[in-house]
Amino acid sequence: MASHNNISQKLIDLKMRLEQVNRSWTLGDHEGLLRFYVFIIPRVMDAERCSIFVFEPGTDRIWLKCGTGLEERQLMPPREDSIVGQAISSGRWVIANGLETSPYHADLASKTKYKTRNVLCAPIRSRTKEGVTGAIEVLNKRGGNPFTDEEGNLLQEVADHLSAALENIVLSQEILEVTGLLNHEIDRIMHNDIKIIAKSRVMQNIINTVRSLSASPVNVLIHGESGTGKELIARLIHKSSDRRDKPFVTVNCASIPENLMESEFFGYEKGAFTGAVGIRRGRFEEADGGTLFLDEIRDLPLAMQPKFLRVLQEGEGSRLGSNTVRHYDLRIISATNRDLRQEVASGQFREDLFYRIFSVDIYIPPLRERREDIIPMAVFFLNSVSKRFRKKTAGFCPEVLDFFQEYCWPGNVRQLLHEVERLVALTREEEPVSLMYCSPELQSWKNSRTITDLRNNDALTLAAKVRDLEIRCIKDALEKTGGNKLQSSKMLGITRPGLDKKMKRYNIKVH
Repeated sequence: MASHNNISQKLIDLKMRLEQVNRSWTLGDHEGLLRFYVFIIPRVMDAERCSIFVFEPGTDRIWLKCGTGLEERQLMPPREDSIVGQAISSGRWVIANGLETSPYHADLASKTKYKTRNVLCAPIRSRTKEGVTGAIEVLNKRGGNPFTDEEGNLLQEVADHLSAALENIVLSQEILEVTGLLNHEIDRIMHNDIKIIAKSRVMQNIINTVRSLSASPVNVLIHGESGTGKELIARLIHKSSDRRDKPFVTVNCASIPENLMESEFFGYEKGAFTGAVGIRRGRFEEADGGTLFLDEIRDLPLAMQPKFLRVLQEGEGSRLGSNTVRHYDLRIISATNRDLRQEVASGQFREDLFYRIFSVDIYIPPLRERREDIIPMAVFFLNSVSKRFRKKTAGFCPEVLDFFQEYCWPGNVRQLLHEVERLVALTREEEPVSLMYCSPELQSWKNSRTITDLRNNDALTLAAKVRDLEIRCIKDALEKTGGNKLQSSKMLGITRPGLDKKMKRYNIKVH
């Protein structure tokens, strides 16, 4: 555990240092320097204009970084058939005169409203590695004169000095990418026992909120439908905080009988009541220094709520059968699948406790409102369940993922996991996971959806509706029989050759 924390802390320190270095480089200063070059070089070279280009090795992409009277990326000259591309490819300065008749520069003139007569272009050579990072170009020598070799050598000197500024701009962007990767790696290492799929924007925002809460000890309320992952988010908040090495104690308020609630949370001394044959610490003591997660906080009895309020306000309480006041240092994270404000309005939850149990609330939307998470989550569950079951499948059939994407998932993440466990358990080794083993709930929804689609599709002719129904029936039969054509034909009440003909006619293939 110590080495785990050391690695996490070193990654955090490295990320912070990279961010500080990136800020100290002041990217705007480097870009300001480039703009200064664009302003001053035409005066030094007695030319009309100047442009600076960036080259992306491995992609052959060249794009304008800044130029006289031009916006960034307004020009993207080709690697071939351009003066800039020629200078970058050869690594030497290039002079080109008499460009009034050049098709390429005529096309540029139509875009930029500027006619190019002659060009001097020098490559910007990397100082840190072999190759070229860009090019600097001056256009139209004043007085109609051509550029000279002496001016070519001068511009190359300028380009060599310019390389430092250009590489700093590129490196700044790379550091931002590295910092982003480190953020991901820190999350992976610190929370390697907590897997949260956050493909959707709303879940990414929740993860960002959790990250923001890590430095403060505020109490949190997590609300959302059953099965959305409220406890997972609570654990992530705990693991992200400085209490991560302290206990995370979970209590489901709905599962404790009301007459045992006080002893469960506060504990008791020996002889405090009949059956108290020993000393027992309560949940508040167990969570001291760490986090107490109160699941289904709505079901906390009204009689207990004033005692909870004292713990939250004063941070203290006593075991049953004892007058000794014990002090608690803990964070409260609560969860509910109901609207606590409505419970307060109806008198089922104390208003003063409502305003004490949390400073920040997090709403986790149901799975049907964040469909971007369904497929990544299903694939993750398939891999983890396969390892747990020690069973190898050939992955999901495409129609399974399509179906998962469309289904409403009333049981949310918990139901999706349950469905994947069922599919892995029933699918034969090395075979693809198909719809044939889906639960009755999903099969019923699928069948009702098929009938509804056929009824609602008024645009189809009778022949088209029959064709659509035949295709669906054949596919369903093949899924249920694992692709066995003989069994499928018997299920459909047709001959095996008849099934083959229909499959050929409708281009249906067995996966």
